[in-house]
Amino acid sequence: MPTPTEPGAPADRPSLRERFAALRNLPPFLRQIWAASAGLTLLILVLRLLRAFVPVALLYVGKLIIDEAVRLSALGAPDSLVAAWQDARLNPLLGLLLLEFGLAIGSDLLGRLIAYGDGLLSELFTNATSVRLMEHAATLDLEDFEDPDLQDKLDRARRQTMGRMSLMSQLFDQVQDTVTVVAFGAGLLVYAPWLILLLAVALIPAFVGEAHFNAVSYSLNYAWTPERRQLEYVRQMGASVETAKEVKIFNLHRFLIARYRALAQRLFEANRSLARRRAFWGVALAGLGTAGYYVAYAYIAWRTIRGDFSIGDLTFLAGSFRRLRQLLEGLLVGFSQVAGQALYLEDLFSFFAIKPEIVSPTRPQAVPQPIVQGFVFENVGFRYPDAARWAVRGLNFALRAASG
Repeated sequence: MPTPTEPGAPADRPSLRERFAALRNLPPFLRQIWAASAGLTLLILVLRLLRAFVPVALLYVGKLIIDEAVRLSALGAPDSLVAAWQDARLNPLLGLLLLEFGLAIGSDLLGRLIAYGDGLLSELFTNATSVRLMEHAATLDLEDFEDPDLQDKLDRARRQTMGRMSLMSQLFDQVQDTVTVVAFGAGLLVYAPWLILLLAVALIPAFVGEAHFNAVSYSLNYAWTPERRQLEYVRQMGASVETAKEVKIFNLHRFLIARYRALAQRLFEANRSLARRRAFWGVALAGLGTAGYYVAYAYIAWRTIRGDFSIGDLTFLAGSFRRLRQLLEGLLVGFSQVAGQALYLEDLFSFFAIKPEIVSPTRPQAVPQPIVQGFVFENVGFRYPDAARWAVRGLNFALRAASG
């Protein structure tokens, strides 16, 4: 295992306060999304709001269909399909079936429109952020690009430009699911309010576990930034037109391949270890939520046997509790993931916060036309950032103007 001073050693895990503090990156992130396309963003939010109520409507219409079918069965079934078609008593049931069919078609259509809009908006946001990244990089001092720390920041910022596309959809999903949770919760409150409390108690452990592993994952990715740059550099050196001649002449391919394999294997083992622990604890903690669901299911079934609920109520309540559990679990886990991704946004915005030391004057002096004397350099030197030794020092020379 690497020690804290070795490459690839895990960085300090972000504290709970740091994870919540990272949420401050969401407002500027959302402003950038809005700036990419305000109209498309508003349209996607409206479509998601409409779709948020569809699951509740589908489940409630299903309850009405079951209750109506039970009621009709008590009256006796018609002798044939023709008689059933002509029986006016079946009209309410047929109407409910058509309504459910329309809701299902509408839900699918809304889902496809939302996915299409998300894809367009993500691409617009990525393009705008990439342009901003390049524009800001162009303003920095040349010496900054000799600084390994800045190169790490630039590499992380470049990856976040593409890697945060999913965060936008996840944030919008959180809004949509919150509306659906409120709608389902209102239905459960009418029948059995304490079921909401049972859900919360059962899901909190899964939320805490997910938050923990998101922080560990961020620490691992942060610590491995230099090694990821090395991997990309070695891969580029070993398989590019620009370096093909040197690699062949000096027989460097074995060295490059060995170096790449060693780095890639270490990164793979670190990620595999984290994935194993995350999977084990995820299954164990999710089991608590499953146990809570079946406790509630048993209670609803018992109330139905007592005659307090109809068969349709049983179906609606059981389905509502199951969906509510899934949605709440998704919201809690999603909030933890959003907080984790907000940590990655810190990499992007911290790069934008870097200011150049050399700033062009607002009213620069014009270069003489034509240049008569030239340019004189006296006692010029250069050394790398944080380096004790000078690379060059004490240079004196002049660039004379070309003679006409």
